[in-house]
Amino acid sequence: MENRFEELLAQVRTYNDKPENIALITKAWEFAKLAHGDQKRDTGDPFIIHPLTTALYCAQWKMDTASIVAALLHDTINYGGATEDDLQKEFGNEAAELVERISRVRIPKIRGKDDEAYAENMRKLLLSMAKDLRVVIIRMASRLHNIETQYAVSDDRKKRVAKETLEIFAPLAERLGMGDLKTRFEDLGFQYLYPEEYVELVRESKPYFKKAEVYIKKMKQNLLKHLAREDVEAKIYARKKHYYSLWKKLNRIDHKGTHESVHDYLALRILVSNVNDCYTALGILHNLYRPVPSLPMRDFIAQPKPNGYRSIHTNVFGPDNHIAEVQIRTFEMHEQAEHGVAAHWAYAEAKAQGATDESLQKGAINAPSDKLSWVKQLVQWHEEMSDSQEFLDAVKFDALKDRIYVFTPEGDVYDLPSGATPIDFAFAVHTGLGKYIKGATVNGAMVPLSKKLKNGDVVEILKHKNPTNPNKDWLKFTATTTARRQIQKHLRKEN
Repeated sequence: MENRFEELLAQVRTYNDKPENIALITKAWEFAKLAHGDQKRDTGDPFIIHPLTTALYCAQWKMDTASIVAALLHDTINYGGATEDDLQKEFGNEAAELVERISRVRIPKIRGKDDEAYAENMRKLLLSMAKDLRVVIIRMASRLHNIETQYAVSDDRKKRVAKETLEIFAPLAERLGMGDLKTRFEDLGFQYLYPEEYVELVRESKPYFKKAEVYIKKMKQNLLKHLAREDVEAKIYARKKHYYSLWKKLNRIDHKGTHESVHDYLALRILVSNVNDCYTALGILHNLYRPVPSLPMRDFIAQPKPNGYRSIHTNVFGPDNHIAEVQIRTFEMHEQAEHGVAAHWAYAEAKAQGATDESLQKGAINAPSDKLSWVKQLVQWHEEMSDSQEFLDAVKFDALKDRIYVFTPEGDVYDLPSGATPIDFAFAVHTGLGKYIKGATVNGAMVPLSKKLKNGDVVEILKHKNPTNPNKDWLKFTATTTARRQIQKHLRKEN
């Protein structure tokens, strides 16, 4: 255990090596060991392993000192016999408040669809983001270690934890821009919730991954040679498609459902030093390998996703005409894509704006508000919805559902749940626009208002000159909570 704690300190020192911070983290470690004593986990390991691993994950995401301390102490109130007064006395108000907030949002067992305690606690967890994003990030680090050690618990508990992880924690990680955590949650949740399907998919997909390795290796060598000729310093990695993502793709209605029709078992990820080199690399790639016309390039550098994700995605015909997906980004963009708001995002942005190390260590920063506008939406729903189950349903089927990204003709990007229609788009642009909807075009063509939008669609709302009341039939196909609530509001006024 002490070796693992030294690993934690080494990780922290890579971005935060002030002696007073290291001393405070060490003090929290000694306090947590004393508080948990001889407690054991279901795995038979000492209980202290859990808060230590939680803290290590937070350090890997470059969280501040208060977060590392709170991660080490996060179970001392609920399970270790410590009090909030003890924590305030030893570690100060900030760390004590973090631990107290984390303790307040414990996740109870979900007993059924309408379990009120579960819904209310999930509500507390999600709303805590509006007050302090670190509470949720520490909770997610704790959940990651818990689901990694699910092999030691009953099958029922495995499935419950896996279901929560897939429905709440994985999409929440994606909304926070934490791509690496999202995929880890998904593959672990998939493994425990659908064990037979998981084993079968691993077996079936093995030869396809091997085949992809051959042509991806050829492409990598060829690209590195040509990038070097243009003085572009780059590293190229092969990204393996995650099993849960593959399983969902094979089971999609609009997909052929065969392994032969999957083109991204392995994808190339080109990392370069700056934005100019991203576009130079794109030119070299397209000069060497012909782009696939039916799979257009997506430039999330010029138009970042609402969660801050930036990268260029393109598909090309590689060796032997195999279709290959390629992602191009800077090293900084890659750090942000992997760890999102937990790491570089807020820290680097605050530093760029002149924040001092002292203010950063006090947790004075949060993620840029324009990238977390959906958190404000959660607060609004909380104020409008008295029923916790209604709130949780809105979160699961709207805020945390699979996302698509659509554009206005001017190039503005909007983030909508999968299944959204032009009606949802109109209310996302502005709630007042819903009173003027006459029709819609998608990619320049007239479409019915019930049409489900796809990733990358360009949507334009055709407007009446004068405001009119929304049509009650729109409720049959709207996907967003905002659109439904606005339509219902106008219908109530009309009646």
